Amino acid sequence: MDQVDLRLDQVLSTAVETCSRSQASDLISCGKVLVSGMKKRPGYRVKKGDAISGQIPEPVTEELPKPEPMDLSILFEDDYILVIDKPPGLVVHPGPGNLCNTLVNGLMHHVPGFLDGGWDPVRPGIVHRLDKDTSGLIVVAKTLTSLSFLQKEFKQRRVEKRYLALAEGKAIAPRGEILLPLGRHPVRRKIMAVNHETGKYARTSWQVLQRFAQACLIDVRLHTGRTHQIRIHFYAMDMPLLGDNVYQYRRNRGKKILTDRQMLHSWKLRFRHPYSGQEMMFASEMPHDFAQTMAKLGPSDKEDPSLS
Repeated sequence: MDQVDLRLDQVLSTAVETCSRSQASDLISCGKVLVSGMKKRPGYRVKKGDAISGQIPEPVTEELPKPEPMDLSILFEDDYILVIDKPPGLVVHPGPGNLCNTLVNGLMHHVPGFLDGGWDPVRPGIVHRLDKDTSGLIVVAKTLTSLSFLQKEFKQRRVEKRYLALAEGKAIAPRGEILLPLGRHPVRRKIMAVNHETGKYARTSWQVLQRFAQACLIDVRLHTGRTHQIRIHFYAMDMPLLGDNVYQYRRNRGKKILTDRQMLHSWKLRFRHPYSGQEMMFASEMPHDFAQTMAKLGPSDKEDPSLS
C-alpha cells in the first residue's frame, strides 16, 4: 500500500496485524516508534523517504480491562440502560494491547455491576459500537436482560440509527439508497469492502441537508449494521466521507487536509426500552469539529431543505 500522506498511526496499525490503531497511537506518543530516528505525533503525515522503526510488543491476552474514572457524557440513565454521547477519538471497547482509556473502562467505573460474573469481561454492556473516530449516540445495557433484549432489537432491525455525514462531491443526488453487500477486502484483510461473492446484505439510505462547493452535509439512515457500512457504501458511490483516510486515502493525496477524522456522527437513535417497551428517541447536537469543517467548505448556489 502506498503510505505517503497517511497518518503514522494508520500506517503502523495497517502494517502490523496485531497492533490496533489505539496501540499504535500510544507507542508513537511514547517514542517507541520513530520516523527517521525522530519522535513524531500519531497524526504525522508520512512522507516519501521516511524510515519508520520501532518494536511492537506482543499482545497480552490474559489481562483484562480495569475500571477508570472518566467524564462520560450521559444523556439518559435508569436501572436498565445508559445512553451516551461518545466524543471522537474514544475507542468503545478494549482490544489486544489496548486495555485502557476506552469507553468500557469508564463504564466499568460508573456501573460497578459490570464487574460481577455473567458479563463479557471485555465488552460488558456493549450492545453496538461506533468506530473510534465516529462520534455520537450509543446505548449501553446495565442488566443482562436488557442486553439480550437490545441485541435482538438491533438484529431484527427494529432500531432506527441516523447519522450526519460530510461527503465529498457536488453532484450527489438529493436522496437515494445503496444496496451493496459488504465483506472482507480480498487483499487488505484488515478492512471491509463491497463483496458480491461472500458479502452480507447491507442497506443505507440518505438525504442531502446542505450543499457546499465540493461536498454535502447528509442525513444517513443505517438500515443494517455492517462494519464501516456508511464509509464503504459512500466510497463505492463516489461520495467518500471527508477525512476518511482508510477508504479514500489515494483521493486525499495532495489535497488540503480539512479534518483529522472521518466526518461521521451518530445523531439520532430510536429504540424500545427493554423494560417498559416504550419507544425512546435521542438526538445529539452536531459536534464542534463538524461545524469547523463546514466553515472551511465553499458555498454552493444550490441548497436542499433540512429535514424536519
